[in-house]
Amino acid sequence: MRRLRSPITHPRNLKLAISVKAIRQGKNILVAACDAELLGKTLKFGKIDFPVRREFYGGKILTPEDALLEIRNGTTVNLLGEKIVGHVLKAGLVHPEAVLYVSGIPHALIVKI
Repeated sequence: MRRLRSPITHPRNLKLAISVKAIRQGKNILVAACDAELLGKTLKFGKIDFPVRREFYGGKILTPEDALLEIRNGTTVNLLGEKIVGHVLKAGLVHPEAVLYVSGIPHALIVKI
């Protein structure tokens, strides 16, 4: 596995920040990643509240490139935000038609079988 670079620490770089949390359960790895500025917000999906909880999405603050390394290792991946979903689309990991929008924010899932 490739080694990750240093996390984003300089405030000037926070606009690029992606929050990534990986949870291992046996051979399975759940990766939850979102644009860091979405943490703690509540979005709407029709009449349903969609909270962007720190308990689920909150983890390491990484560059989009390093977040992609974590995402590639996941067996199930939950993605939320323009930056991270955009990077995953560019990498060819998600088909554009598989992206949903919650309050105008892109959301995608990856499940490896």
